[in-house]
Amino acid sequence: MLSREDNELLTRVGPGTPAGELLRRYWQPVACAAELTEEKPIKAVKVLGEKLVVYRDTAGGYGLVAEQCPHRFASLAWGRVDDEGIRCPYHGWKFNAAGKCIETPAEPKGSTLKDGVRQPAYPVRKLGGMLFGYMGPAPVPALPLWDVLAWEHGRRTVERHSVVECNWLQCMENSVDPSHLFWLHGRTAHLASLMDEFEEKEDFIPFDFGIMKRRSTPIKDKGIQVDQHPLLFPNVLRHVAHDRSGEGSHRHNLQYRVPVDDHNTQVFMINFTPEPGTRTPADADAPFSFVPMRGEDGDYRMDMVLAQDVMAWETQGAVLDRTREQLGTADKGIVMFRRLIKEQIALVAAGKMPLGVRPAEAESLIELDVINERIGLMRPERQGAAQ
Repeated sequence: MLSREDNELLTRVGPGTPAGELLRRYWQPVACAAELTEEKPIKAVKVLGEKLVVYRDTAGGYGLVAEQCPHRFASLAWGRVDDEGIRCPYHGWKFNAAGKCIETPAEPKGSTLKDGVRQPAYPVRKLGGMLFGYMGPAPVPALPLWDVLAWEHGRRTVERHSVVECNWLQCMENSVDPSHLFWLHGRTAHLASLMDEFEEKEDFIPFDFGIMKRRSTPIKDKGIQVDQHPLLFPNVLRHVAHDRSGEGSHRHNLQYRVPVDDHNTQVFMINFTPEPGTRTPADADAPFSFVPMRGEDGDYRMDMVLAQDVMAWETQGAVLDRTREQLGTADKGIVMFRRLIKEQIALVAAGKMPLGVRPAEAESLIELDVINERIGLMRPERQGAAQ
């Protein structure tokens, strides 16, 4: 278990909090690019406790600024965009993507009021059908070109899930807790017909971008099969599954668990399926869908693996009280992850660069060693392999 102080340290994400400052050193997805349209180019979002708007201007650029106009605090979510930026709906003050106020229409000619007005603003990048914001201090680091985001030899889709009503850490601890697979997902993850009882070896291997999780499972009549995929520090799971089309291919995915605030988490999922003869540019919009975790009756959609996870996370409470938990040997991945977070919080507090963060000039494709022998992925996918 954790002390109350350590539980607070790892879970609070607002500006100035230790975990919040750590998370701000990483690019975070704020919206699916296809959510911003010509008809609706502005979207209100809340990330790490900050109320923001993300927008697409008429020139095709993107911005991420604080939601409330500094003039009289009306919401920019109801504003309008042009080729220079976003304009407040109340009195028409206009801001560019850097947060500089460039117009105060009601002021007399020659007024310099606008010159001293700055709106909090963050850099935005588009990649893999997603819009990413960087909310940390300068210099702006490289946006990680994870394989699922940057591969082009297949088709890509993106999903925004219904908001998970609990703290981000519960979602991420799940990613280094592989023993839950048999019990929570056994039938829906196709394990029931392959295993008579729970029996597997689990390894957790630190590497340059997080923790590689390796599960070795004895399968009926097939011997030991390996499933290996990483937790990408601090709040991403890289995974692979059967393609939903049922054509025998593999659907690689990234699952971002983005803290909305201390009590809510927004999950984005990016899927990529290698496909011969198909090309999807990394900077292209991707088909978007919204995926609710509950049905119309309000119950969890327990036929879905993802909703099973959400049930487990939310029923732990808005913020899990880790002072009361009783951990066992099987929880060694969770213990490792918590220690890693504390270590990286200390690095940031000392003014150093945390795990996996690279300078902007080091930006390059990052292909990960993901395999799952149970579904036929015997070696890691690489760019162009399906062509």
